[in-house]
Amino acid sequence: MAAERGARRLLSTSSFWLHCLLLLGCRAPGAAVARSGSAPQSPGASIRTFTPFYFLVEPVDTLSVRGSSVILNCSAYSEPSPKIEWKKDGTFLNLVSDDRRQLLPDGSLFISNVVHSKHNKPDEGYYQCVATVESLGTIVSRTAKLTVAGLPRFTSQPEPSSVYAGDNAILNCDVNADLVPFVRWEQNRQPLLLDDRVIKLPSGMLVISNATEGDGGLYRCIVESGGPPKYSDEVELKVLPDPEVTSDLVFLKQPSPLVRVIGQDVVLPCVASGLPTPTIKWMKNEEALDTESSERLVLLAGGSLEISDVTEDDAGTYFCIADNGNETIEAQAELTVQAQPEFLKQPTNIYAHESMDIVFECEVTGKPTPTVKWVKNGDMVIPSDYFKIVKEHNLQVLGLVKSDEGFYQCIAENDVGNAQAGAQLIILEHDVAIPTLPPTSLTSATTDHLAPATTGPLPSAPRDVVASLVSTRFIKLTWRTPASDPHGDNLTYSVFYTKEGIARERVENTSRPGEMQVTIQNLMPATVYIFRVMAQNKHGSGESSAPLRVETQPEVQLPGPAPNLRAYAASPTSITVTWETPVSGNGEIQNYKLYYMEKGTDKEQDVDVSSLSYTINGLKKYTEYSFRVVAYNKHGPGVSTPDVAVRTLSDVPSAAPQNLSLEVRNSKSIMIHWQPPAPATQNGQITGYKIRYRKASRKSDVTETLVSGTQLSQLIEGLDRGTEYNFRVAALTINGTGPATDWLSAETFESDLDETRVPEVPSSLHVRPLVTSIVVSWTPPENQNIVVRGYAIGYGIGSPHAQTIKVDYKQRYYTIENLDPSSHYVITLKAFNNVGEGIPLYESAVTRPHTDTSEVDLFVINAPYTPVPDPTPMMPPVGVQASILSHDTIRITWADNSLPKHQKITDSRYYTVRWKTNIPANTKYKNANATTLSYLVTGLKPNTLYEFSVMVTKGRRSSTWSMTAHGTTFELVPTSPPKDVTVVSKEGKPKTIIVNWQPPSEANGKITGYIIYYSTDVNAEIHDWVIEPVVGNRLTHQIQELTLDTPYYFKIQARNSKGMGPMSEAVQFRTPKADSSDKMPNDQASGSGGKGSRLPDLGSDYKPPMSGSNSPHGSPTSPLDSNMLLVIIVSVGVITIVVVVIIAVFCTRRTTSHQKKKRAACKSVNGSHKYKGNSKDVKPPDLWIHHERLELKPIDKSPDPNPIMTDTPIPRNSQDITPVDNSMDSNIHQRRNSYRGHESEDSMSTLAGRRGMRPKMMMPFDSQPPQQSVRNTPSTDTMPASSSQTCCTDHQDPEGATSSSYLASSQEEDSGQSLPTAHVRPSHPLKSFAVPAIPPPGPPTYDPALPSTPLLSQQALNHHIHSVKTASIGTLGRSRPPMPVVVPSAPEVQETTRMLEDSESSYEPDELTKEMAHLEGLMKDLNAITTA
Repeated sequence: MAAERGARRLLSTSSFWLHCLLLLGCRAPGAAVARSGSAPQSPGASIRTFTPFYFLVEPVDTLSVRGSSVILNCSAYSEPSPKIEWKKDGTFLNLVSDDRRQLLPDGSLFISNVVHSKHNKPDEGYYQCVATVESLGTIVSRTAKLTVAGLPRFTSQPEPSSVYAGDNAILNCDVNADLVPFVRWEQNRQPLLLDDRVIKLPSGMLVISNATEGDGGLYRCIVESGGPPKYSDEVELKVLPDPEVTSDLVFLKQPSPLVRVIGQDVVLPCVASGLPTPTIKWMKNEEALDTESSERLVLLAGGSLEISDVTEDDAGTYFCIADNGNETIEAQAELTVQAQPEFLKQPTNIYAHESMDIVFECEVTGKPTPTVKWVKNGDMVIPSDYFKIVKEHNLQVLGLVKSDEGFYQCIAENDVGNAQAGAQLIILEHDVAIPTLPPTSLTSATTDHLAPATTGPLPSAPRDVVASLVSTRFIKLTWRTPASDPHGDNLTYSVFYTKEGIARERVENTSRPGEMQVTIQNLMPATVYIFRVMAQNKHGSGESSAPLRVETQPEVQLPGPAPNLRAYAASPTSITVTWETPVSGNGEIQNYKLYYMEKGTDKEQDVDVSSLSYTINGLKKYTEYSFRVVAYNKHGPGVSTPDVAVRTLSDVPSAAPQNLSLEVRNSKSIMIHWQPPAPATQNGQITGYKIRYRKASRKSDVTETLVSGTQLSQLIEGLDRGTEYNFRVAALTINGTGPATDWLSAETFESDLDETRVPEVPSSLHVRPLVTSIVVSWTPPENQNIVVRGYAIGYGIGSPHAQTIKVDYKQRYYTIENLDPSSHYVITLKAFNNVGEGIPLYESAVTRPHTDTSEVDLFVINAPYTPVPDPTPMMPPVGVQASILSHDTIRITWADNSLPKHQKITDSRYYTVRWKTNIPANTKYKNANATTLSYLVTGLKPNTLYEFSVMVTKGRRSSTWSMTAHGTTFELVPTSPPKDVTVVSKEGKPKTIIVNWQPPSEANGKITGYIIYYSTDVNAEIHDWVIEPVVGNRLTHQIQELTLDTPYYFKIQARNSKGMGPMSEAVQFRTPKADSSDKMPNDQASGSGGKGSRLPDLGSDYKPPMSGSNSPHGSPTSPLDSNMLLVIIVSVGVITIVVVVIIAVFCTRRTTSHQKKKRAACKSVNGSHKYKGNSKDVKPPDLWIHHERLELKPIDKSPDPNPIMTDTPIPRNSQDITPVDNSMDSNIHQRRNSYRGHESEDSMSTLAGRRGMRPKMMMPFDSQPPQQSVRNTPSTDTMPASSSQTCCTDHQDPEGATSSSYLASSQEEDSGQSLPTAHVRPSHPLKSFAVPAIPPPGPPTYDPALPSTPLLSQQALNHHIHSVKTASIGTLGRSRPPMPVVVPSAPEVQETTRMLEDSESSYEPDELTKEMAHLEGLMKDLNAITTA
């Protein structure tokens, strides 16, 4: 019954598709074989159309069990209806006499009572549906695999176990993969309910996490696969009480390599046990996985990772990390993701004529890479001379014949699955033109003559067809024009040719009209071909020429490749090569040529050989070479053999290790360092090093020690105090010991000094400035019990950090060279050891001017002129080499040709080493003197290219500088954090922010990635912060799904190949509120826009205390003064509003909904009607100014009142004004009316200081000084209550900061073009971008326009607040409409007149109507305030 219902369902589906196709012309997606369509017909010709013939449903892979029924679906569409048959394992099934398998009406295959046993599996296999339409063709479906689950077998069974309460436990139940879906568990003979704590892994294993007493009991697993259930062993799980002691952390189940197909789900098992209970984290390719916020990644019970809907990007190495606070363990596994074959390009239907060449194109993708085969009418296409596979997947058919018609299918398959797509080929009669433009599947040789023919005389046969050139693989044909058309300028020709005895004919067309020759390519040697030529004119094809019989030339038989080419190393410098005589060739082999080449080079050498073997001598030791052989006969060189590679034998090293150095650790040990011999001299794999050392006083008593070949340092211990030792090192291979280095000496300390801390400060520092140098001298630290390994001298103009030089601990003076005359240098001196650098000692000096000759007087030896004739210069040092030892150290070695052969220095000569880097380009040379033939240059910058040169000096004779050597120091972890970290909101996505930064100034190597840490708690431990990894050198990153209206803190850490650098300072950013749709995306209540450190956001509920003075302690005023002040404010406000109403029709601006929200918030907090700004602004809004395509646009909610020009930095709120004492309060009260009502252009400083009259701030973001915040967080250094304090913290920006600035539109596009910071005088609206002017001085007792007090100097906060950077906040290009200005005081008559003129020219009547309605609302608000 189930099978019949399934059949009826499929039949109804087929009927639907048939109606769909007949009525609407639609088709099934993804299963097309031939597309329907009709072609336009040429006059008088009948053109067959392509027939729709494709599968509606194809069979899919199916899993079944014994005794069940299976339906393999298949349905095809065609008119007439196709005949459906089935193949199993490539053989047609006889369904007529089969009582278990039957064909359903829609074409599906129904199998009842599936049979499956160990020795009889008649139903399991690969099935394929075949659809045939008589006189049309055949198509085949994809192949589907039917798998029958075998008999239940347990490969592992559960075992008795015990678990501590709260720990994890597992119970195994491994069965064959086909039966895993049929596994279930029982506890105490009852079905076990699975939940988030108790799960079954895909393998059948049971995982119990956070075990409780209720988990104890008897467990067994059951397999139910259609037959009788099979039970595993029943075992007991004991739950023990928590012992409250720690236990080792171990994996109960580790992940194993898995292979999955795109779209499947995968579970990577990972279960750990231990006390305390471990936590599991996952990483992929060294990147942390966020399983909490991801929808596709789920952390299952016990720690296993489930990935749903696997994609190709999920492939990689996964790390399971278990950590319980005491220890950490990890395991890893590789996930391989495969993809079923998919068609990038399917074959298309083709019209063609006989003799044409066509190509069916088929492009597929998949993983593993699919293989492609072609089927014609259900039969496999076997490649031949006329059916060829080209470009890997395309099918080319040459010389079409009528029998080539039919359906061609491209079948792609890999290990995951298979797919098919096809097209129809129709061959038209020669007198029927192909109905469309030439399709791309026609080859270039057969795309001509497709236009419909017209009636008229046809040309006769071409004359004198001859083969003018015959070769082995091509023939050139020429002919004369037909007799019917002797000129033949408009004739084209087709050359038909075929092999003698073959009916399939091919065609080649001439490339242009009038051309009377064609070259036929790709022929076979010594083969007879039949050629004929036909001419075509505009009426059609004419008569054919008589057949021409031509035989191609036989191909010259050259030797084939020599077989069995072998090569083997005979010695460290020779290789023997052998081969055999080639099996092909029609001439005797005359000689051979043996080619060989060193691997890694492109210079091939050869040698002539007459025998079948040859030994090549004089090769490099332990070097790989490649060999090939070419045989020669009388016709020339034959085919080369493939290359064979072999390496010469190894030998003892031919050179000593490099860069031997000694480091005295204490009184009884010396650390010895070295580098391997040069690669060309190693002569094999270095297996170890032999260290020999002896006391300098007892040279015959030598001690040896051996270290491994990968070790490049060794600590020699157990030495005597205060004793000089000699050391040398030799490299070893399996062949023996190479030459040793020269003896190098070092003396142990007399006593052990303390090196657990840095040295103390040097006891003195003296400087003596000269014209271009400064002589620095010093004395060591007073505490001689701390190890001093050297001194670091820093110097620079104005700063000691420009250059740093390190000198030996024995040195007490140094001359800083190549300085600028008349310059002020700051010099610092620090002693250092292996722990670090000590406290610096500072000194400063001014170099002398050029005219100062005292340098010559002081140091006669340095006099530029001397009466003694210049001696003959010495020979410069040669062979200068730079050996890189570390990130800041390079050893320079050289040779001196003026020394004896043993290069021993016996006189008083010394060498000067100079070095510099070319970045920056004007870097000066640094110098140091040495008395040996090497020098260790320290204090270099990591990952930097340096150039070095050496000169020698002996007495008054000096050489020129030697040839330069170059060396690049090794990389080091970044030593500075990423800089310029900024955070902005993403437009339209308030929960998404964009973090931008710049690379660290001291990257010390190529940056390979960044890590972004963010948290809502700036004081949280760093391992509690959320991590966002950034791969590569990207400088921006998006973070999504943040919480709205929440302050976040961000830190960034750079990474290179050596490790992680330091973190940047915390940067604060508050996400926008959800309901502020008209705000800028980064418009927070108290967010900052600067980049310096700022106090954290105190939140929208924070209320600054009303204080009676600006003292740091903020002592409050009496309640009586506060009430009196409120009465005065309300009274003045009422008078001001009445005057405003009279002139409102002419001068009021539009108000945005955003300002209304701000006013509502102010009313709810303070109960008084103090708007943001709260000052008079008697000027109309700044007009749009078109100047060099600059258009001023408002970018914030409220324009700032009272634009006054000043160069003084603007106080951001009342807290920023420099505190004054209480004695000034009365003066401020007395001046209040003049501030509000009688403003003039000469009172800028006075007006700028009042909170109610804050000037407009014209400051683009990019023009702000770094230390000046664009928006400040609230502070408790408040102004007196009389100074119009803002009503609530959320809107504590009287001047609007950047949010009330007007930016040029071009400025928004190019942040590099910034306007200067300025305030604008109120004389005229077009003067808002006037040149900044210096304001006249204000009253002597109070200057409110002073720069704001630095935040660090404010002491009013009682609790410690972590200082963080606040992100620069940009608008991301969002423009804002012009904003209204609240005008709470009466303007002067002259200004009112100007304002009326401006407003009349700027506003329409409907706008004024809206403003009148708004003013009525203001009056209602005012009445509510006065009533309260």
